[in-house]
Amino acid sequence: MAKVLLIDFGSTYTKVTAVDTDTEEVLGTAQSFTTVETDINEGLNNALLKLREKIGEIAFDKQLACSSAAGGLRMVAIGLVPDLTAKAAKQASLGAGAKVIKTYSYELTDGDLNEIDEINPDILLLCGGTDGGNRENIIYNAGILAKSKRSFPIIIAGNRNAADECAELLKDKQTTVCENVMPRLDIPNVAPVQEEIRALFLKQIVKAKGLTEAENLIKGILMPTPSAMLTAMKLLAKGTKSEPGIGDLLGVDVGGATTDIYSMSFGFPTNGMTALKGLREDYAKRTVEGDIGMRYSIHGIVEAEGVSRICELSGLDEDRINEIVDYLGTHTYVLPDGAGIEGDTLPGTDFTTDELKRLDFALASTAIEAAVTRHAGRLEEYYTPMGVSYMQTGKDLSKVSNVVVTGGALIHTTRTAEIASHALYSIRTPMSLKPKQADILVDRKYILASMGLLSTEYPDIALRIMKKELIKDE
Repeated sequence: MAKVLLIDFGSTYTKVTAVDTDTEEVLGTAQSFTTVETDINEGLNNALLKLREKIGEIAFDKQLACSSAAGGLRMVAIGLVPDLTAKAAKQASLGAGAKVIKTYSYELTDGDLNEIDEINPDILLLCGGTDGGNRENIIYNAGILAKSKRSFPIIIAGNRNAADECAELLKDKQTTVCENVMPRLDIPNVAPVQEEIRALFLKQIVKAKGLTEAENLIKGILMPTPSAMLTAMKLLAKGTKSEPGIGDLLGVDVGGATTDIYSMSFGFPTNGMTALKGLREDYAKRTVEGDIGMRYSIHGIVEAEGVSRICELSGLDEDRINEIVDYLGTHTYVLPDGAGIEGDTLPGTDFTTDELKRLDFALASTAIEAAVTRHAGRLEEYYTPMGVSYMQTGKDLSKVSNVVVTGGALIHTTRTAEIASHALYSIRTPMSLKPKQADILVDRKYILASMGLLSTEYPDIALRIMKKELIKDE
């Protein structure tokens, strides 16, 4: 066994976690601002210095890392039909830990190509057509992409009967042919594509983002941070051959710029009068709400749920909310505890600690309401000669009994369970298939991504640590 250093190069913070695999315990955690724009080692060394102050000098036997620094893994996904191959392409990208900047359907236009060149993604995923189905669309789009002025890698994962022709059209680009993400109608096949995305990430994206400076200290960047999170959530839910998991779960990660939601459940209909509509979703699903975040995307929360909902939950009036939200949107580093003792005002403002805490409570609650509602499936009611029936789109999470939460807004508060309860079913969205009743498990030490990393070599230990460290909040 060994003492292992686990590193997460985040977009804002570099987080380090020390684990003793003999005692199966977390020795300590620390974090510091990520310094990818200068030398990523600087932020890492600052975090390590803080860690040493807590646990002393330790010789680590292994060092493993993940990263979402420098914008994370940025992807564009292209498919044929929005609710089928385009959705499968996006699902595959998100499941591999990517941030999907844009999804395109049907035939690309010259304007679309200009937009893609402007985005300049780390990877582009080209899909379209089931095997033996429509060939024309993906071939046409390959021809358009061949005119791109950029040199991003392209993964071809559409109709296998058109793949060779697409590769020929794109022979001057860096291309990889992969299995179709949807070989049969409504049945996605995302695992091969996700494996290729991760391989590309390790092979060249890490180098392109300047993260190789840290490789003297670590074994290497093993995966994008969201992929490490997804790995941890899946391990926690399903367990291993020798260690049982906790069962189906919903994961919530509220960040400063985005809110990420994870579900580990097949989500099939639980009502005999319900039929499944659209693309069947993977057991392990991740969605990213890029317009919902506690600071960088703070206005997106207000727009998603409405200022009246923020008023209702915070007890503040509309003018005061708009004033503080505008301030926090440009002063993203400001936290409720930054104003000092209860009742003190933040220097340079007249905002009190109490007001900031009440607003952050409302913002985190509504961020979760909006993001989980978008992630979960929903029902549509229709009438038949036999009476009322239902059509289900997406996953039925109503019987999921565990909600795992992380993110500063949920960890650094005394109202975690109250905020997290907004992930559950509410009469406000009666047709949403969110969990009806669940235990709230809190990642107080911010270890989930680290446990995803640790599980690549010590899955049983990583699982047992999570089961011990995730605190049940009443």
